[in-house]
Amino acid sequence: MDITIGTIIYIIGGIVIGWFLSFIKSRFEVRGYKKEIKEYKDHLNRQMKITNEGNKNLESELAQLKKQNENLRISVQTLGQKPGRAEVRLLNIYDGALRKMMLNAPGFSSVWEMSLQEAELEYEANEKGFKSIIKKVFSPSSGNQSESNLGDLGQLPEGFHAK
Repeated sequence: MDITIGTIIYIIGGIVIGWFLSFIKSRFEVRGYKKEIKEYKDHLNRQMKITNEGNKNLESELAQLKKQNENLRISVQTLGQKPGRAEVRLLNIYDGALRKMMLNAPGFSSVWEMSLQEAELEYEANEKGFKSIIKKVFSPSSGNQSESNLGDLGQLPEGFHAK
């Protein structure tokens, strides 16, 4: 096999042309990758701006809700301090305690329910009928003992009646 200078030049020329074509191809690929990276950066920048705006909106809404919550808390506290509210609160506590006691003491509940119904009927009769006129004419000492016991709590608010 004869290796001449011409074949060596062809071999070297082929290697140089191959390297040059590979270099050009890699430049196109690098340019495409750079373009893709730029698009990713732009997309990430847009997403960060959107997220930032959303976070700002959430923070402002949270601050507004905290302010409303504080205002409502103050309003509830103010309403709870109005006259008669302490008595209503105490009545609600007693009602809850009685209901729990009825669940825990079954023998007590039937007697309690019967006496409660009797007291309700008596109270309604006092409000509507002849008994209320007699009680108004005569002294309160001849009236119902349970109503005199409520004097410790003060006057009951409208809509509430002694049971």
